[in-house]
Amino acid sequence: MKNRLLHFTFQFGALFFIALVILFFALAKDAFFTFDNLMDILKAISIVAFVAIGVTISLMVDGFDLSVGATVSLSTVVTATLMVWYQMPLIVVLVVPLLVGVVIGLINAFLIVKIRIPDLLATLAVMYIVNGVHKTYTKGYSIYSNMPMQDGSTAPGVMLKPFLWIGQGKLLGVPFPVILMVIAVICAHLFFKYTRWGRQAIMTGGNEEAARLSGLRVKKVRTLAYVASAVFASIGGVLYTARIGSGQIDAGAPMLMESVAAVFVGYSVFAAGRPNIIGTFFGAVLMGVMVNGLTMMNVQYYTNDIIKGIVLVLALAVTFIHLTRKKT
Repeated sequence: MKNRLLHFTFQFGALFFIALVILFFALAKDAFFTFDNLMDILKAISIVAFVAIGVTISLMVDGFDLSVGATVSLSTVVTATLMVWYQMPLIVVLVVPLLVGVVIGLINAFLIVKIRIPDLLATLAVMYIVNGVHKTYTKGYSIYSNMPMQDGSTAPGVMLKPFLWIGQGKLLGVPFPVILMVIAVICAHLFFKYTRWGRQAIMTGGNEEAARLSGLRVKKVRTLAYVASAVFASIGGVLYTARIGSGQIDAGAPMLMESVAAVFVGYSVFAAGRPNIIGTFFGAVLMGVMVNGLTMMNVQYYTNDIIKGIVLVLALAVTFIHLTRKKT
């Protein structure tokens, strides 16, 4: 009986905790549990969710991508400059940042898979390089419509309205970024659960040597995982630009820790004990709910990080206690 109760707690405890947090804020503030506010929460987490999906994929192959925040920042300024500086058509504005993500992912994969640099060190180095690149490219300035240039002229372009709609528009009353996030979560979950490539990624992360002896091309799998991680970060950068209507340097810096927190909170969802897309989504939801609720209760913003850190510690404690019990 005791073991069944513990197993039930580990499997559904995270979901009950999320429900309790929502119930608490709903009782504390009447405006919290409304359709508009719930949509605001989902819209707020949509960008972090894309970045977190990328981090989840890198963790699935037993890696870790620290460069996702820098990739978001670079994608943001590249997207904005293509419109404001070079007046490129929309299709170019959308495709080029994704290609930038592919290049960053290939660099990460080259350093990790070919040169054999440990994941954390390689992606940390790439993070610094990419941060330097986007600041050098923009000379440290934010990019916005008709911005003044260093030579005294004015930038010829403006942020395209169809592009801004991607981050600010609604479809059937639902914010479009929320729709994109839901589609991404469902597609990524189905990919890793039901496709051969997805299962190969999970096998590689579970035991790389066993996967290699089974005939899997683990180097190729890990390379694709890092490319996917960077591309999801680039999508987050494009959405960020579309939402705020400008390209901000260091926009992705806070997203690294938020996405990592969402991923590790997701470890405890359904007692998975490993990176998984659905868990990551619920982790992002929990973070978004807490930030929104605490803001509505006028809690000082700098205490949010303390509370988010405590939640992360609790989720990790539950997860690893469960994993330790299973091993023993």
